[in-house]
Amino acid sequence: MDETPGANQPSWHAMTTDECFKELSLPDDIRRRGLTTEEAATRLAKYGENKLTEKEKESLLIKIWQQVNNVLVGILVFVAVISAVRAITDDPVTNSIQVGIIVGVIVINTTIGIIQEGSAEKAAEALKAMLSSDAIIVRDGKESKVPANLIVPGDVVMLTLGDRVPADLRMIEVGNLACAEAALTGESVPIDKQTDKIDKGGDPKAVPLGDRCNMCFSATLVAQGSGAGIAVATGDYTEIGTINSLVSQVEDKKTAVLEQIDTVSKYLALFIVITAIVTFLVAFFKLGESPLDAISTALVCAVAMIPEGLEAIVTVTYAWAVSNMADKNAIIRALPAVETLGSVTTICSDKTGTLTQNIMSLTAFVTSNARYRNDVNATDRSNTNFVRDDTYMAERADHTKMMRAREVIKGGPGSSKHNRKKGDKFDYTTSEATSDNLESKHEKNEVDAAPSTNVESDNTPVGPGESPELAFFRNALAGGVLCSKCTLGINGTREGEIGNPTELSILRACYWAGIEVNPMKDDVPVIAEVPFSSEYKFMATVHDSNEINDGPGMEDVDVVHVKGAPDRMVLLCDKQAKAGLLGETEPIDTQYWTEQIAILSSHGLRVLALLRGTLPKGEVKKGEQLGPEFVNGRGGPWLTIMGLCAIMDPPRPECIDAVSEAHGAGVRVAMITGDHKDTALAIGANLGLVDEQHSSAVTGPELDAMSDEEIKVAVQKYNVFARASPQNKIRIVKALQSQGEVCGMTGDGVNDAPALKAADMGVAMGKEGTDVAREASQMILADDNFATIIVAVREGRVVWDNLRKVLMINTPINNAQGLSVLFGIICGLDETPLTAIQVLYANLICAVTLGFVAAVEPAEDGIMDQPPRRVGKRLIGRFLFLRIALGTIVLVAATVGATFWAQAQYDDKDAGTQLELMRSQASNTLTLGAAAITLSARFSYNSSIHPRLFQGNPFLWYSVVIVTVLQFAITYIPGVNNVIFSMGPMKPEQWGVVVLAMVIVFIVMEIEKSVRRYLMDLGEDTDDREYGVFDAPPAEPNEDVSLPKGASHLNLTELNK
Repeated sequence: MDETPGANQPSWHAMTTDECFKELSLPDDIRRRGLTTEEAATRLAKYGENKLTEKEKESLLIKIWQQVNNVLVGILVFVAVISAVRAITDDPVTNSIQVGIIVGVIVINTTIGIIQEGSAEKAAEALKAMLSSDAIIVRDGKESKVPANLIVPGDVVMLTLGDRVPADLRMIEVGNLACAEAALTGESVPIDKQTDKIDKGGDPKAVPLGDRCNMCFSATLVAQGSGAGIAVATGDYTEIGTINSLVSQVEDKKTAVLEQIDTVSKYLALFIVITAIVTFLVAFFKLGESPLDAISTALVCAVAMIPEGLEAIVTVTYAWAVSNMADKNAIIRALPAVETLGSVTTICSDKTGTLTQNIMSLTAFVTSNARYRNDVNATDRSNTNFVRDDTYMAERADHTKMMRAREVIKGGPGSSKHNRKKGDKFDYTTSEATSDNLESKHEKNEVDAAPSTNVESDNTPVGPGESPELAFFRNALAGGVLCSKCTLGINGTREGEIGNPTELSILRACYWAGIEVNPMKDDVPVIAEVPFSSEYKFMATVHDSNEINDGPGMEDVDVVHVKGAPDRMVLLCDKQAKAGLLGETEPIDTQYWTEQIAILSSHGLRVLALLRGTLPKGEVKKGEQLGPEFVNGRGGPWLTIMGLCAIMDPPRPECIDAVSEAHGAGVRVAMITGDHKDTALAIGANLGLVDEQHSSAVTGPELDAMSDEEIKVAVQKYNVFARASPQNKIRIVKALQSQGEVCGMTGDGVNDAPALKAADMGVAMGKEGTDVAREASQMILADDNFATIIVAVREGRVVWDNLRKVLMINTPINNAQGLSVLFGIICGLDETPLTAIQVLYANLICAVTLGFVAAVEPAEDGIMDQPPRRVGKRLIGRFLFLRIALGTIVLVAATVGATFWAQAQYDDKDAGTQLELMRSQASNTLTLGAAAITLSARFSYNSSIHPRLFQGNPFLWYSVVIVTVLQFAITYIPGVNNVIFSMGPMKPEQWGVVVLAMVIVFIVMEIEKSVRRYLMDLGEDTDDREYGVFDAPPAEPNEDVSLPKGASHLNLTELNK
């Protein structure tokens, strides 16, 4: 039996409205009166709230158990029990304090872990809260606004432009209604809605959602019109809820690092037990201690070596990284993502809004003799934003150089034969007939080879690298401003703008060039217009003449501005503005303009032609209804072409640098888009994705036709994937993974969820993405910006480096604390050099201060010059193991040596005073020696004997100061030193020995780094990049790259990563 929510729902689309009313027990006049408040309450109790079921939260007790359920905490508990027994039988003060410290350590570590988990839960709840909305429904005979979660099946829901559909609706009224369902169904354009039932024969459930035109689905957007519908499914029973149930179950699993920490803990536990047993035997047989005292000595050694704060520091390292990423707009949903980021080898990114600005912009203006490049990222209003650059896209794209112009134009981004993505509407498309007519104007053989600019190219009005006066653009671009019904946004931004994005790009470019757009439109209002139609592909307006816009001597004429598809516009012209200047015309060079259109189209730019003409004043009356024959029915060409506007969605400037940084870090970047191939290649070239190795693009249909083996080759050959569908995305992911790549994938729609789930790093969009896509991802981009991914990759590498530094600092310190006790006894000390309280204190202080320094260490120079970390690499490789061993040996030697020096130096003191001075010496030498290891470990390769040691991480010096002050406190405060810590006030010469020990430890660790740098220069693998005995190489990649079986009507599948 299918237990998926909604699996047994009626096929609402295959039912008439009357049948739907009957199924939901609704009266015939439900549209007028809606449900009553009482009926709605009854249905709410029956069906539940209109929201998706959230994962059941764990209780506090379970969370506590998860934090303490490990072997090291078990050893601590055992020591606490022994200490409690000794508190009853012997020395109650010292042992009670010891028990309190142990319990405190456990409580602190547990609290940190629970707080971190709680933060993650709150972040997820906040994300869901952002998606809540209200809806307009009919209740008790009147329209009212209610929270969307209170909608019930049977409610009449009203929809208008811009609304997000709150539930699955069976439409009963539509008024030019269309919904953008790309997020759910992958349909590239809004779907027009109807009220008639859908009957295609066969099983009604087999009808794809995109074809259920009488339904509006939860979480989709109303793109146009209005309507009314009956809520037929809410919450988990909506289509979005059904899909959410497949992809939103994020498995709870420990990160690979935490699993490695568990493994390290087990080995440490074994080592600790062996060391404790040896210590017990030495204390019992060599020192002649009683069994209980020998056990106590052994437990001191065990407590010393337990890294109580290690897991807490690892958690803090993650928390710090996650916080840093959140500040930089990368929201991490699952901790494994932090580690994966450091291993990513390929990032597949969407184009629109992620790599590009998602703002159509005028990038160039072409006149009869020149090209003017526009700075689309300008922040100052100036005519210098336009600069003459006759080399900018002056030649066709390579793949079109041997094509006829008409073929390039027909196949370019303006071609009507290409489908478009949501929000990608471009009405001024090209038709095959006009492109044929265009070429017939200048008969050619096979290949057009017109120069990119006129042979007589000159410096009129300015030379290369210069900018024309503002008046030039006001005149040349007047048609783009006046022949437009769009409204410019506030201060030239997108806020408040209304209209077609392509037309708005011209208004925006004019505004930033210094033209006062709105006053310009107000000065010469439209007398009459030919409204745009997709049939004739142009718009025309008639205006009174104006000297500023049209030049002097125009008092007796009205001015006509025409804007449209360039191939059709050229056929309407008999003249061209010479050099784009007003009042200077020459016969039109059709061949030139045809080639310019072909060049711009070959680079994926959208092209609009701006034309102007004149009429006797008064020929057209105010408000006169004009048809297309006003422009194209005058018996022949009569207009003057001013120039071509080249328009595109430009790359984000920061993404160009981000792609370059990714390449330097050994991370390949691929672009996946639904756009036309030429557009994709043009953007790819600007971003640096197109090079000799990846010189072309492949389309979705081409991928569909490939075998598994062919697609494995294709994903390595191409960096640009055009006309790609969500199904293509998942095949690309699987093909890359089959080649051993660690793949990141971006997506925003529900249909992207399987690819996000299948990718090693699924990245969802925070602004434009859907909740289901976010739930399927490991990371969310709050700004939908590709550059943020690279920032996150950098942070992921920093986390890995810092975790290794944490181990480099904490492990030698813990080992030295225990081994100093053991080797002190072996070498002849009659008492342990450190007490249990001393080592617990040192453990806690070093973890909270010195360990924290490594957790928040910023990135080292060159971290993005290294290749990605290989999957399966252990934190502790060969060289880190050797570094830890060296640090342990030198710290133990310094501590034990300093203790023997103190024993010899103060042999004349009484035994109690001598022992207290020895323990003071051991404690301070060990703790401040640990500070020396921390100073060296800040940099993995770079020398710490450098001014950089004092830069970048102020927490380092805060920690060193705190540790030093606390050591002085426990050494000199009466009662604290001798009663609690069994220490005595140190003599000045003892501090000299402590400083000497610090210097020795620091220099030894720096010498080790210099040796590793030398070996690295010789080509040795000093960073443990190659797999070794400590590593777990991944299994062979999955060779199956076919689409998974059992796809639903949404083409979605449940995937296990």
